Amino acid sequence: MLFATQGSIDASCIALEKKWAINVGGGYHHASGNSGGGFCVYADITLAIRHLRKYHGDKVQRVMIVDLDAHQGNGHERDFLDDEQTFIVDFYNHYIYPNDVEAKRAISVDISIASRDDDEGYLGKLKKVMPEALNTFKPDFVLYNAGTDCLKNDPLGSREIV
Repeated sequence: MLFATQGSIDASCIALEKKWAINVGGGYHHASGNSGGGFCVYADITLAIRHLRKYHGDKVQRVMIVDLDAHQGNGHERDFLDDEQTFIVDFYNHYIYPNDVEAKRAISVDISIASRDDDEGYLGKLKKVMPEALNTFKPDFVLYNAGTDCLKNDPLGSREIV
């Protein structure tokens, strides 16, 4: 996990030069700078953003996090509470872990998804909110956390409270 965390920092720096980069091992969105959470030990998203701002601050201040994992990204949300330079778009199932009410205050665009959402509905929500979010915030950098449990039949994203 430590190497994957460094991979997120490296990928963010490469993205500045190449305009995109991928780290398939990162996305530890439940970890904050103060603690781990869920399956996440290190706060790679927070660390990548802080690294960019510290060492590439002439290019990067306004950062948008687009978190499409099925779970709320409460770790980085807690780290950027009241940070007007960070805009968080979080698509997640509101009925599953972690349901962190305090961290929700950091979410700029909060979209609820459900295990029954199909591709068309999910992508429709995404296509509806992203252009406005990008035009409103005008980020210097976009960090995208893909997640895999947002897939329709993934059991980690499908538990709902009835």
